[in-house]
Amino acid sequence: MPEFTIGESDFLLDGRPFRILSGGLHYFRVHPGLWADRIDKARRMGLNTIETYVPWNAHAPEPGTFDLSGGLDLGRFLELIADAGMYAIVRPGPYICAEWDNGGLPAWLFRDPEVGIRRFEPRYLAAVREYLAQVLRVVVPHQADRGGPVLLVQVENEYGAFGSDPRYLKALAEYTREAGITVPLTTVDQPVPEMLAAGGLDGLHRTASFGSGAEARLAVLRAHQPAGPLMCGEFWNGWFDHWGAHHHTTSAADAAAELDALLAAGASVNLYMFHGGTNFGLTSGANDKGVYQPLVTSYDYDAPLDEAGHPTPKYHAFREVIARYHPVPGTVPPPAGPAPALAAALGEPVRLLDDPDRWGTWQAHHELPVLDDLSPMPRLALLRTRVDGDRPGVLTFGEVRDRATVFFDGAPVGTLLREHHERALALPAARGELLVLVEDQGRVDYGPRIGEAKGIVGGASLHGEPLTGWEVLPIDLAALPGLRPSATSAVRPGEPVAGPVLLRAEVGVDEPADLFLDTGEWGKGLVWLNGFLLGRYWRRGPQRTLYVPAPVVRAGANDLVVLELDVLLDPVARFVPRPLLGHTEA
Repeated sequence: MPEFTIGESDFLLDGRPFRILSGGLHYFRVHPGLWADRIDKARRMGLNTIETYVPWNAHAPEPGTFDLSGGLDLGRFLELIADAGMYAIVRPGPYICAEWDNGGLPAWLFRDPEVGIRRFEPRYLAAVREYLAQVLRVVVPHQADRGGPVLLVQVENEYGAFGSDPRYLKALAEYTREAGITVPLTTVDQPVPEMLAAGGLDGLHRTASFGSGAEARLAVLRAHQPAGPLMCGEFWNGWFDHWGAHHHTTSAADAAAELDALLAAGASVNLYMFHGGTNFGLTSGANDKGVYQPLVTSYDYDAPLDEAGHPTPKYHAFREVIARYHPVPGTVPPPAGPAPALAAALGEPVRLLDDPDRWGTWQAHHELPVLDDLSPMPRLALLRTRVDGDRPGVLTFGEVRDRATVFFDGAPVGTLLREHHERALALPAARGELLVLVEDQGRVDYGPRIGEAKGIVGGASLHGEPLTGWEVLPIDLAALPGLRPSATSAVRPGEPVAGPVLLRAEVGVDEPADLFLDTGEWGKGLVWLNGFLLGRYWRRGPQRTLYVPAPVVRAGANDLVVLELDVLLDPVARFVPRPLLGHTEA
């Protein structure tokens, strides 16, 4: 069997120097029907390795579960990498960041307020040990020394930016080894002395994360690791987007020059990202460094291979650089052609406030619970109570996480946004039914706010007095595509529609193909095609189109379902030839 080891100055494959030319490609952000295509395009750019994180919360949405089906079939993904003649790097965390909801940590972990996240704490470590045993059971047979593609397994992720607990890192390394991992173990940290010191551990090979200044940053890494191969474990060649900002892009020429400097220094590299993919469903995370910033659905990342799997100028520039140091395949993928342009009228409205009982099951609570107190934990919930006062007043919440739309006797009163630090509004009457639709827009994925509760935190009050006697309806999003109007109703062509409302269209397609759904005239909500949740849209941008992967599309009639939470200006589903990811700084 092949032997992969860490030498004095190089990685060694069967005793010979081997440079890792890797690209980030997250199986959980790509439809499984497209995995082989994306892997092949990495090979054709000149890469020899594919790197992926593993999202704990996707595989284990509830305690005691571990899903390896469909788009979470890590074993099949590794098999496809091997079939392409490539190698793999696996990064199981348990924390991954990755701009992924909660940084990959399951929300159910935090139901125990005493659990100690990302440190040496028995309850957390017990859960981590079980998780690593589950995921590494899949990885073990695919290791290089067993004839598989996996060369390296990473322990934690940029831990030096979060904490300094060597006992914790040592425990993770021990759990990884006891699960059967025999290939070398690595860490990654920004090349700052304090971070490299706090995030590393003797016996684990340190790598660095950066996007520029290769010579200086590799020198810092070398100072903390006098021997062994130099590696940029994350070469940042693009960036991510959040709602309300611009679409981030970087110069292909500048990124290629930085890659050239890195390879000229003899270092190995992992491009973050080679292909970003999509935050399908409700998987995008958020940042909060004083202002809450939820991430968009697209994870295009301005990567060499765009969200729909097409080569960009950066792809060709990187391939040219790699060719100066290593052989590259003789052919490149063709450029993108236009996607089908289609349109279909939306109709069959099902309005939430007309009959909420069809959207879930009410639960009684004396005091207002957070979403995390509910099981299963919803991403969207309707809250209801009765107000019997003697005068209009101000409704105040402890904190809104992350968006709350208030109705009084069925009429909209206003919407509160976490990012604006809003938590109060005026109620127009003294008596009536108070309804609040609260939405989790994505859990923070980086920093000390990981794991915080969602929903209305700290309860609600009127005239300064607590409101009690609540009913809570967790909305079953998985069931929504099956909802049909209980009575005949229609949407007039061209007439705006107020949410919360479910709408439907039948989209005719000649043959399966990638599609780009233009949501520019819609408000805020979710879209399903043939039961597959494409993700979130929001008029504020920058992202305007939702990517629809070809394997989701079928020849003939396709069922499109839209959940509009705000106001939809044009009740038509329009598909356009190319993605529209928003304005840039340039």
